[in-house]
Amino acid sequence: MRLLDHDAVNERTGPRSKAQRWRDIQAGLFPRPVKVGSRNLWPEDEVDAWIDSRIRERDAATTEAA
Repeated sequence: MRLLDHDAVNERTGPRSKAQRWRDIQAGLFPRPVKVGSRNLWPEDEVDAWIDSRIRERDAATTEAA
C-alpha cells in the first residue's frame, strides 16, 4: 500500500488548499488521512476509491437527466 502526501493527492484529485481539504474531511466528503509521525498521509486506494465514487455520481446524474 502506498501513502500519498497532500501534493500527491492534489495531483490525483485537482488542486485544493490544505484548509479546504480539511473542511472536506470534516464534512465527510473526503477520506481521513493516516498520521505517520508528524505527517498526514492518505492511502492511495482510498483516494482512488473517492475518485471512482465521484465518477459514479457523475454518471448516475447523467443517466437520470437523459
